[in-house]
Amino acid sequence: MIKIVILGSAAGGGLPQWNCGCSNCLAARSEPGLRASQASIAISGNGEHWFLINAAPDLRQQIIDTPVLHPKGLRHSPIAGVILTNGEVDAVTGLLSLREGSPFALYAHQRVQEILRANSIFNALNPEKVARIAIETDVTFEPKLPDGSGSGLLIEPFVAPGKTALYLEGAAENDEGDTLGLRITRNGKTLVFLAACAAITPDVTKKLAGADLVFFDGTLWRDDELVALGLGQKTGQRMGHIAMDAAMPALAGLEIGRKVFLHINNSNPAWRRDAPERGQVEQAGWIIAADGMEMTL
Repeated sequence: MIKIVILGSAAGGGLPQWNCGCSNCLAARSEPGLRASQASIAISGNGEHWFLINAAPDLRQQIIDTPVLHPKGLRHSPIAGVILTNGEVDAVTGLLSLREGSPFALYAHQRVQEILRANSIFNALNPEKVARIAIETDVTFEPKLPDGSGSGLLIEPFVAPGKTALYLEGAAENDEGDTLGLRITRNGKTLVFLAACAAITPDVTKKLAGADLVFFDGTLWRDDELVALGLGQKTGQRMGHIAMDAAMPALAGLEIGRKVFLHINNSNPAWRRDAPERGQVEQAGWIIAADGMEMTL
C-alpha cells in the first residue's frame, strides 16, 4: 500500500497569485474552491509515518489542512522525512516551517544539498535533529522511519530534463541534480512523481511506462501561454516545463494507470471546469490535481 495526499497542486505563486489579476486569479479570489497552494505531496507506506515530496512555501497551512500530518502528542510529528526533487524556491522554502525541533530526515541530491548548505538561513534546521542525506540518480534508496527501520518505500531518483533554479541562473551551470523525478514502489505498486519536466525523452518514457499512478508537470497549457496573456516573456521551455498540449499526445501510448497533472500555473486555463482545455484534459484520461485530494495504491 502507498497512501498519498496532495498537499498543494499549483505552481510557484499558487492560485491566486498575490500580484496577479488574470481571469483565473480573479475567479479564485471569489471562489474558494478554485484556490490552490504550491505543489507538494505526502506519501506513506503505513498511514502513520509520512514523507513529504518537496516543501512548498505554503507548508505550514498545508499541514494544518491535513489531519494525518497533525501531532499525536505534546511534541510530535508524523513527518519522518522530506524528499526534494529540485532546489527551486517553491520546493525548499517550506523547510523553514519545520525548524521547531522535531526530527526528520532531509533527502536531496548532492547538488541541492550544496545549495542549502550555501545559504545560512537553512542552518535554522538543527543538524542534531535534521539528518541531511544525499541521494543519487538511478540508485534506489529506502527512507527510514524514526526508529531506523525501513519505510517499505523504495525510491529511485532519476534525471529529468529541466534547468537550474531561477535564483541561480547566471551563477551556475545546469547540473544533473537540478531536476529529478522519483519512481516509488511498494508491494508491486508504482508511483512516479515528475512535477518539473522540459521534454518527453526516451529515458523519461521508460520511467513512466507501466506506472500505476503518475504526477506530471502541468505548469502551462501551451508553451507561449505567459507571453500570449501578457503575463511574462518566458516560454514554458525556457522555464524548464513542457506544456500540457504537448505532453498529453507524447504520453498517450504509455500504459499508465492514473495520470494527474500537478504544479499547475495560475495562468493555465485547464483550472476552470467549464473551459474547453479542461474538457480536453479529461477526455485524454488525465486528472487535474486539487489540494487535499487523497489516493491509495
